[in-house]
Amino acid sequence: MSYGSISLEAHTTLAMAMNRLGGKSNTGEGGENARRLVPSPDGTPNQMRSAIKQVASGRFGVTAHYLTNADELQIKIAQGAKPGEGGELPGGKVAGDIARTRRATPGVGLISPPPHHDIYSIEDLAQLIYDLKSANPSARVSVKLVSENGVGVVAAGVVKGHADHVLVSGHDGGTGAAKWTSIKSCGLPWELGLAETHQTLVANDLRGRATVQVDGQLRTGRDLAVAALLGAEEFGFATAPLIAIGCIMMRKCHTNTCPVGIATQVGERGREKREREGELCSFIRSLALDGEGKKKKLTFFSVSFQIKKTHQPFRTRSSAPSSPESPSTSLTTSSPSPRTSAGTWQLWASPRSRRWSAGQTCWRPTPRPPPKTPSCKGWTSPSC
Repeated sequence: MSYGSISLEAHTTLAMAMNRLGGKSNTGEGGENARRLVPSPDGTPNQMRSAIKQVASGRFGVTAHYLTNADELQIKIAQGAKPGEGGELPGGKVAGDIARTRRATPGVGLISPPPHHDIYSIEDLAQLIYDLKSANPSARVSVKLVSENGVGVVAAGVVKGHADHVLVSGHDGGTGAAKWTSIKSCGLPWELGLAETHQTLVANDLRGRATVQVDGQLRTGRDLAVAALLGAEEFGFATAPLIAIGCIMMRKCHTNTCPVGIATQVGERGREKREREGELCSFIRSLALDGEGKKKKLTFFSVSFQIKKTHQPFRTRSSAPSSPESPSTSLTTSSPSPRTSAGTWQLWASPRSRRWSAGQTCWRPTPRPPPKTPSCKGWTSPSC
């Protein structure tokens, strides 16, 4: 949600809430108000500053000052809500500070071309990643992709181009500027794109080189748990936080007639202060607690633990006979493991819990052989 598609007050509220929680807010492709980049008197970053700065093909609002004030630089290849079309801001919403921030002419509509004008190959993308890292060496470089058929191959090329972060965006994501006809019946669910991206990166031994994030109408803890199981390490939210600060989903963002002032730039509605970051913080905390509960029910305790489980090598059934002390279903790695001298990888099904009928991968040491029977030579015993 860029500045212009939603109001300055709503955009600032999202940034302040995420800074308060220790998360990251995204500026979108419309730049950021210069007043929000001024550091605090004590030298700390401004609480209204967005940590993620987005760079799209239109380059609206992208300056050297904008790039150097970022913790993460995101290259927007495409948009999940309307793949095949670029970012769009109607001319009626390009007014006043919006036009100044975007370095545009008031009243003239802004469109980012769907293909990046300087990206026609992986080499071109690698050059842009290099340029952004040169502009801000301390920032992480991210690439935003769309959940479509074949996104895994594109993600592999992105990681080979030295991107630090890959974002897979689903078709349910909202936009505060595009026409309703542009976002209807487009794209694929984020589950399909995320699963393909994760599996392709694992198959090409690239998964450890980048962080994978997903977004697209994540609203419940169950969505977070499913995304973690499919390979996501980070999660993005847009529509749900806007609802938390007062959006009523009137579907009139592109007409500039939002009745609650979330996506309005003119009139008194656009100048209303949205001091509701407390409600947004409460929503994010409750979402995190819901996700923790779902993770415990699925018997994994952290996202990193679940991701590492999917990186374990391929296992085949062990040919060695199982002993009474060891599990009956033993799986060992097909390739040598540094732990084979002390134990084996096994698929363990707990006899006390029916919930683990599918088994849980864990590490168990190799059972020691039973002690030898003592010799009876030299003395008399009833057992001898």
